[in-house]
Amino acid sequence: MIKLRLKRFGKKQEASFRLVAMEASVRREGRPLEVLGFYNPRNKETRLETEAIRRRLEQGAQPTETVRHLLQRGGLLPKPERPLKTPQPSQA
Repeated sequence: MIKLRLKRFGKKQEASFRLVAMEASVRREGRPLEVLGFYNPRNKETRLETEAIRRRLEQGAQPTETVRHLLQRGGLLPKPERPLKTPQPSQA
């Protein structure tokens, strides 16, 4: 199974991440099938290869939770609908 996940790189205490497509059984620092983007959590910079990501998702790749949130923020995945809270009647 192919997963879309983050691969860490950069100096100590200055981590950045590449968004990559990898086999689920490959370790985090293993060789990716394809680099799909970049994410820097320090300044929230995100660059996504939208066409390549869409192609991988259509092929059945599963994003991790963190990648799912990045893709939702980038507009590539729909945001989950939150149920509306109905006011509870107060009991006096």
